[in-house]
Amino acid sequence: MRRTTSWLLLGSALFALAGVSGCGHSEEEWQAKLREIEALNAKIADEQGRNKKTKAEIDEALAQIAKLKQQLKDAGVDISKLNANLEEQARALEDYRRRAEQLEAIKKRFEMLREKLQALTKLGLKVTVRNNRMVIQLPGDVLFDKGKETLKKDGEDILLKVAEVIRGDSALSQRSFQVAGHTDSDKLAGGRFKDNWGLSVMRAREVLAFLVDATPKGGGLNVERWSAAGYGDTDPVKANDTDENKQSNRRCELVVLPNVEEMLDLKTLAN
Repeated sequence: MRRTTSWLLLGSALFALAGVSGCGHSEEEWQAKLREIEALNAKIADEQGRNKKTKAEIDEALAQIAKLKQQLKDAGVDISKLNANLEEQARALEDYRRRAEQLEAIKKRFEMLREKLQALTKLGLKVTVRNNRMVIQLPGDVLFDKGKETLKKDGEDILLKVAEVIRGDSALSQRSFQVAGHTDSDKLAGGRFKDNWGLSVMRAREVLAFLVDATPKGGGLNVERWSAAGYGDTDPVKANDTDENKQSNRRCELVVLPNVEEMLDLKTLAN
């Protein structure tokens, strides 16, 4: 392109010079046109030199690339596989980025949920993470007399307040919960419950029935989002070696069941 432009300029100058000569212009005008032609010739020569240098540099670069390819081949490096590995790494980085964004979104939902449940700590309840589940711990001795499954008046009052917090929040009310009953390690001496499994199940059942009771005396929560389970003495929060520790183990927990996308280690988010 540069060469074509230069020749066009030179041709225009020669044409102009011919015109000057044919029209009887002065010697001064003739010399000016000659100087213009000389300047164009110098410019053309300069551009040709640069083009030659650039072509030489390109040829040298291509030769170096070919040399490097041969060296890689001699070293047993497959460039096509190398490119494939780079593509795999790029895909892995993109996958990691998406997972990080997903984890951050889950973390934000987790923090929001924990913040909403903090209202229950004002009632003297403990909100924590156990077995990868967010848990509201209800002290068993407040809910029940030892070895009994009938809710005490103080227990009903606490459950009504818990139900009010959950029912009054649209996000919490749409979550799924499980009532988990737990006992200490003291064995039951017969009776209708037979063992700690039976007692823990019946206590969980009583709490569940009260929370979903739609009458004015109950919690009025959505029965479709609640379930119950009994763990007996298999999941203690403390060693059953003192009366105080045993009291801590006699409890009911309201477990916030995670959604599918929240099936990850919540402890890493809680720290």
